[in-house]
Amino acid sequence: MRVTVLVTAAPLLLAAAGLMHPRHLTASTAGHWAGMHIALLPVFPLLVLGLVAPLWGRPRRDAEGALTVLAWAGCLWFAAYYSGLDAVAGISAGTVVDHGVRGAAGPLFVVGDELGRAGVYGLAVASFATCAVLWRRHGVRVLPGAAVLFAACWSFVDSHIFWPKGVFTMLGFAAAFALLTVAAARPTEAAPSGSAYGPLMPNP
Repeated sequence: MRVTVLVTAAPLLLAAAGLMHPRHLTASTAGHWAGMHIALLPVFPLLVLGLVAPLWGRPRRDAEGALTVLAWAGCLWFAAYYSGLDAVAGISAGTVVDHGVRGAAGPLFVVGDELGRAGVYGLAVASFATCAVLWRRHGVRVLPGAAVLFAACWSFVDSHIFWPKGVFTMLGFAAAFALLTVAAARPTEAAPSGSAYGPLMPNP
């Protein structure tokens, strides 16, 4: 139960924030826009807990280990580049508009969107690698979570957390992470002779 709460906390918080996120950046919403992105700056990187937690443990020295490292790398890529989106299109754009600087927000949005897409692509790679590892360990019971996760990644490319699409995207991540955590917490299927899986997750 504790692990499930851990992996779903960030997407649920982001879904709630999406309900309050301004739809457009204007002089009247600029302060709220910048302030919200400052508050959420440490939250977006925590989305990767839903991928890190099911893989917790020392990676093996085989294909599964390589996939685990790929998942970790994708998570780091997402955390870095999506934080760039928040900093550029969120904090910076909101600040310049709030201070009456005309014409600056447009280029900031262009750069921010590129950073955001790069981050989501990293998250998608990490999601694929994570699901591949879990498939090797647990078989078809990871498929429901994987299907929801890939749909959420696809939606996340252009949704951010804006209502309604972005909010439902975050709820999708929460559902996917919960499903994968439950699948990973169940006993591992019998492995071939001579192989050994890393430590299993604690019960969610």
